[in-house]
Amino acid sequence: MQKDVPTEVQGVVEEALPNTLFRVTLSTGELLLTYLAGKMRLHRIKVLVGDKVMVQIDPYGGKGRITRRL
Repeated sequence: MQKDVPTEVQGVVEEALPNTLFRVTLSTGELLLTYLAGKMRLHRIKVLVGDKVMVQIDPYGGKGRITRRL
């Protein structure tokens, strides 16, 4: 059985929350709660309000994962 390929979309960070959670406005206009990917935490990549980011959307809805800062 093949796994689902996660969809990636661009977004802009609107609000920084505790524990590396962020509110991101996606290019589709949707507001999504996201968390920072493990590699970005490991390498201590800073994400600030106003940054453009790539977000992997969970296929079941809910949260997204920030995978790259643009």
